[in-house]
Amino acid sequence: MYGEDVLAGNWRRRKVVPEVDAEMDLVVEDADSGFCGAVVGFEYGAVVLEDRHGKRRNFPLEPAAFLLDGQPVTLRKPAPAAAPVSRRRTASGSIAVEGVRAQVAKASRIWVEGVHDAAMVERIWGDDLRVEGVVVEPLDGIDGLAEAVRDFAPGRERRLGVLVDHLVPGSKESRIVAGVTSPYVLVTGHPYVDIWQAVKPQRLGIRAWPVVPPGRPWKEGVCAALGVADPADMWRHIMSKVDSFHDVETPLINAMERLIDFVTVPAD
Repeated sequence: MYGEDVLAGNWRRRKVVPEVDAEMDLVVEDADSGFCGAVVGFEYGAVVLEDRHGKRRNFPLEPAAFLLDGQPVTLRKPAPAAAPVSRRRTASGSIAVEGVRAQVAKASRIWVEGVHDAAMVERIWGDDLRVEGVVVEPLDGIDGLAEAVRDFAPGRERRLGVLVDHLVPGSKESRIVAGVTSPYVLVTGHPYVDIWQAVKPQRLGIRAWPVVPPGRPWKEGVCAALGVADPADMWRHIMSKVDSFHDVETPLINAMERLIDFVTVPAD
């Protein structure tokens, strides 16, 4: 006559109750035991509550098992937060530009002294230079730099940057560079005898680069001091230890960054 006994069975499981994410520090009450506490974690599929006295208890995440502000709720473990998207950086430390194809080569150029210098620049700054459309060309030394610059015919839309080894006051290199005066040419350099020496020695497992007596070819002297028979083997070892700007000395980094900025200045 009266229909279903309203007191029979588990009323919490028949009643539709809202689902709530069990966020940290959310204060709820276990409907069966009356234990009230804040959400502090999850263990073995259960939520961990901590009351105001610091006591902790685990409760299964069952339907309608908790009270929130006096109303029955079903707690659920929140979905893990999406990991932040990290921005890829190039070997030079700049933020990589995704989805951009290399530009057609511009008229402006960067010159370096030799193939080893070019390989080092490519290893560290190659991504940046391709995006900018700047080609790096190796010279066979800089003894004929002034004449090569004249042949290049630098101009407002045809800039030239030159990276020089051992560019220190009073050196042969400094005297050669003094003969280049075009406002569309920037010559920068580093104090190291060779691009090899611009690599941090710790990356190679040595405390410092060997001191080579004057008059002896520097690379041969370094190889002899380090017990390497062939300079080509030494070069391969060096390059295997260079992955980014972190592996080379600051003067080289500063010199290259200045050159890149100079040759990529938009024409007026």
